Amino acid sequence: MTPAALPAELAVLNLGIATFLPGLTDANTRTVAAAWSPPARGNAAVGWAAARLAADPRVDSANAEALARLTSSRPVLIGTAPASTLIPTLADRVLLHAGPPLSWNRAAGPVRGAFIGAVLLEGWAETPLAAEAALASGEVHFEPCHHHGAVAPMAGVISPSMPLWIVEDPVTGRRAFSNYNEGLGKVLRFGAYSSEVLERLRWMGSGLFGAIQAALADLGGIELRPLMARALQMGDELHNRNAAATGLLTRLLAPALARIGGGEAARVLEFIGANDHFFLNLSMAACKLAADAGRGVEGSTLCTAMARNGTDFGIQISGLDGQWFTSPAPVVDGLFFGGYGPRDAAPDLGDSAITETAGLGGLSLAAAPAIVQFVGGTSALALDTTRRMAAICLGSHPEYTIPALDFRGVPAGIDARKVVDLNRAPVINTGIAHREAGVGQIGAGITAAPLGCFEGAVAALATDRYGAAL
Repeated sequence: MTPAALPAELAVLNLGIATFLPGLTDANTRTVAAAWSPPARGNAAVGWAAARLAADPRVDSANAEALARLTSSRPVLIGTAPASTLIPTLADRVLLHAGPPLSWNRAAGPVRGAFIGAVLLEGWAETPLAAEAALASGEVHFEPCHHHGAVAPMAGVISPSMPLWIVEDPVTGRRAFSNYNEGLGKVLRFGAYSSEVLERLRWMGSGLFGAIQAALADLGGIELRPLMARALQMGDELHNRNAAATGLLTRLLAPALARIGGGEAARVLEFIGANDHFFLNLSMAACKLAADAGRGVEGSTLCTAMARNGTDFGIQISGLDGQWFTSPAPVVDGLFFGGYGPRDAAPDLGDSAITETAGLGGLSLAAAPAIVQFVGGTSALALDTTRRMAAICLGSHPEYTIPALDFRGVPAGIDARKVVDLNRAPVINTGIAHREAGVGQIGAGITAAPLGCFEGAVAALATDRYGAAL
């Protein structure tokens, strides 16, 4: 058909390559080019695997069960205790770290620095050189936080003497742990291990820990789900912005701290009040609890973990519980502090993407329009991001809602099938660490999980269910 023979009111929707559009445009035909690309970025085998899983009603049933478990989790902060009493493995000179499994020779600068600092903190070595030697030789071992029901931000190192939050679901008895947030600046989670950093950590394990422990005993625990729901409606997304949640937590803790008295109460309140990220680690533990509830459902494509260690980005899915699928960790594109740029940045790191795994953080960007001033972008981008993320999720959360979207529930239950089908990776709202140990945070931004992780998971699950011949 020639352009002259086309109907006068013809409108054309173009999918895929735009070979025919110039001729249609010249003929004054209204055209729309849809943003589309083949599933799995054109990898036929992975695309077919995703299609098989998408057409399987048993997978749909498994995903419905996994999502129900995730969204019904009810995290309660029941107490705090030294890491060694909660994770006995740590007593054998073991450290925990963020992300999938890692070896010393592949560890990024901030992670190495945090390991060295933790060895010095525990007294396993007297000098940084001796600490590095102990780590390189295997005298000190390290394992992922996720393998022990724990999560920690950035370098994510947890050592035996560090206090951990204990978050529990009273219905199931399931628990999750996270360490205390140190605040900003030169801190262990960014690889710093100066005497100032170690002295702060020692106080956190004594004065801060003692006061928090007594306050929680006085309160009898704190329900986190309603607190987090309220914080979302006050402008937090509970990953990179926790100002409202930290304020709500402080309001609950302050009377108990006043009642128990002691000389540390004022210092504790000053410390928490100066750190808007203090609640982050509690948000992470609550999200870990929720994501773990969705684990182990046969055939489910629900994502149960996303984590980075500065070298690898790894995910896990419910139907292949405990297996890591990894790709190289990306460098975050964002806003950098003065004097720094992309060449100074370490690849993405930290367990804090567990918040996105549970539907918060980048998936809930629309709840926190003010965050775009910190990570770059616009308020319109924040709204659009949450809408786009809903398309790769199994549903929404019944209690975590977003005012700017008419109180729609946050997107919940990342579906690996949909990620592969749409070539649309989960968005992650995160901080940026300097590539060298000890420098600290140099910016913040928005990144995305590598699609390769999800493609690997989908292919593996399809092979597990249907055999090698797909």
